Amino acid sequence: MADETPQNGAAAALDPSKVKQRVLAQYIRDMSFENVLAQKGHTGDLQPEIAVQVNLDARKRPTEGQFEVITKLNITSKAKGSDQTLFLLELEYAGVFEISGIPDEQMHPYLLIECPRLTFPFVRRIVSDVTRDGGFPPLNLETIDFMALYRNELARRVEANKAAGAAKPDA
Repeated sequence: MADETPQNGAAAALDPSKVKQRVLAQYIRDMSFENVLAQKGHTGDLQPEIAVQVNLDARKRPTEGQFEVITKLNITSKAKGSDQTLFLLELEYAGVFEISGIPDEQMHPYLLIECPRLTFPFVRRIVSDVTRDGGFPPLNLETIDFMALYRNELARRVEANKAAGAAKPDA
């Protein structure tokens, strides 16, 4: 009986058992928390509205196979029905990853989907602790769908490129 195992190198490169990933470090790159409510001396019971913006960034490090992935959060809490800001939280949380076994064409989505997924529980904990320690109820972030975030960013870039192409005058 003939060996039916594919000898194709491309198929072997996509084998999930060949993917190796290690988290080498995680750390807060930058953080700012501003309790605007306390600064203004406002008292009373206010209903907060929370707005969360998420951005991701990935960079190759000088060491082969190492990458830094940064999750950037900008969280604003305003009083419901007004423009009165209660607090602002800006956080950049980085993870340093050692990754092998991922084809180059799949590295970008892997870095911006899988890596932030691993560091997100730590980001959630920091946000909860900082808001609680800042005098507010702890903010427990909902799970972020990094796949949807990645797809939305790709769609936004495609639309931006179309708009830029349409704006160019014909020579």
